[in-house]
Amino acid sequence: MGSNYGNWNARQNKLFENALAMYGEETTDRWQKMARFIGGNKTAEDVKRHYDLLVDEVSQIESGQVPLPNYKQKPSASGQPHQQEQMMRYLKLQ
Repeated sequence: MGSNYGNWNARQNKLFENALAMYGEETTDRWQKMARFIGGNKTAEDVKRHYDLLVDEVSQIESGQVPLPNYKQKPSASGQPHQQEQMMRYLKLQ
């Protein structure tokens, strides 16, 4: 069976997350069981590669190599700044 690694859809990613929770590191044949659970012609190698890439991405984020997005906050329904924004302004004044 050929590799189907590059075609992970949202459903398969959610199944991957669930499989990670179900099949811990101590699970015998972990990658094979996860591949069967996910389906979609994913092989054990596909699942392991997906896991390794996830670990690398998390490591890069935690080490500061990937900048966090700067999301703009919308004002609250009352037009007042969000509580977090108010807290940041307060902290700057200290």
